[in-house]
Amino acid sequence: MGELSRHIGDNTDVPAGDIGTGGREIGFMFGAYKKIRNEFAGILTGKGGSWGGSFIRPEATGFGLVYYVTEMLKDLDSTDWKGKRVLISGSGNVAQYAALKVLELGGTVLTLSDSTGSLVANSGEGFTAEDIETIAGIKLNRKSITAFDAAGRFTYHEGKRPWTLVEKADIALPSATQNEINGEEAKALVKAGVRYVAEGSNMGCTQEAIDVFEATRAAVTSLDKTDGVVFYAPGKAANCGGVAVSGLEMAQNSQRLTWTPAEVDAKLKDIMVTCYKTCWETGTEYAQGSAIPSLVAGANIAGFLKVADAMRDQGEWW
Repeated sequence: MGELSRHIGDNTDVPAGDIGTGGREIGFMFGAYKKIRNEFAGILTGKGGSWGGSFIRPEATGFGLVYYVTEMLKDLDSTDWKGKRVLISGSGNVAQYAALKVLELGGTVLTLSDSTGSLVANSGEGFTAEDIETIAGIKLNRKSITAFDAAGRFTYHEGKRPWTLVEKADIALPSATQNEINGEEAKALVKAGVRYVAEGSNMGCTQEAIDVFEATRAAVTSLDKTDGVVFYAPGKAANCGGVAVSGLEMAQNSQRLTWTPAEVDAKLKDIMVTCYKTCWETGTEYAQGSAIPSLVAGANIAGFLKVADAMRDQGEWW
């Protein structure tokens, strides 16, 4: 922080936690920054609630992921989460809160994992909110998911990721780390009937996996015939809820205000809905050829246009 503090600031760049970095680590770094700079500034997000943190920041990436997929469900199948069988990888911040929101909306979470292996439900009941709370405590103590007492309800698969371990599922949410679904695993998800894949992690799918998913979408010529389609959402859009609420935390710090959990959650949901609509509409406009627009193209092109248009408006090019 002694070196980093020269390059960050509440109006410059505001880092946030990621893998292995939670509220405890943010607290240590914030305290170091405060001592070095001799100021209390809205720097670092994911801060403690009594010293500048925002409600819903820990939940933001997982909740936002589910809000994004909610819009995908509406557009492709006019459906919701009720009864959906969901595969989730990871057991950290993103996975935990995505799982809790899925349960709240009526879905069933069949898998969770960590770097040692995967837990897979033996029945259609899946994980409960109490199970996820227990796993959260295990991970906070830096223990493996093997410390969870499966009590015969789950099978542990050492060294394996969830994607090939379940015969039938509807939704896959990679929420652990990068490149965690490869081409062969993508084909296994297609075979299992998975219809939606959205990245809670950054770059959760390899390019080969994305190609498998996008090929199923590109072949669709009518929304009346979508059998076998996998509707894929890239992390740069689907998992932007964490960054979004970091921005909301900065806004609250600047105003010296604290919004209620309901206020922050409503703003997060609105941001995710807007992000999805931007991806859908931009994909429809610029990436034609299928009845279902590419959310990958939509996200990439929308992001590019936002920057390019701003540069033109500011005289960088004409």
